Amino acid sequence: MLSITVLAVGRLKDRFYEDAAAEYLKRLSSYAKTKVVEIPAAVLPETPSGAEISSALEKEGQEILKRIPAGAKAVALVIEGTLFSSEDLAALLQKSAVSGVSHIVFIIGGSYGLSDEIKRRADVCLSMSKMTFPHRLARVMLLEQVYRACKINRGETYHK
Repeated sequence: MLSITVLAVGRLKDRFYEDAAAEYLKRLSSYAKTKVVEIPAAVLPETPSGAEISSALEKEGQEILKRIPAGAKAVALVIEGTLFSSEDLAALLQKSAVSGVSHIVFIIGGSYGLSDEIKRRADVCLSMSKMTFPHRLARVMLLEQVYRACKINRGETYHK
């Protein structure tokens, strides 16, 4: 069975995000061993300087790198990444499994994104949209899309 880890900087602070994420994790349990690992967001002042943001991204990046298992395919969610359809994501999961990759790690940065080091480490840089979403919502959207991709790969129907 495929293992999927979502490495997410920051915590879900609102109950409705927590409930939605929990629902998709429950649904995914039939398709993949899935877990979410929260990485503490670096503490920044209200109006951080560019240097402070860079330092925070590097610190968060180091924590992320520690949690990517050897042999796992790393997929970084970044706005400048490649746009994927649901079918493209399903194909990525399928190709990975067929090629012997048993663990896929999706990486969601905090409100300032991901460090360049993480982007370089990623096997795939994925953009969910050209629009910007709060990282908490991005987690729910990602879990839903991974669930949809699993349904597509099994030939099962899912609402449109």
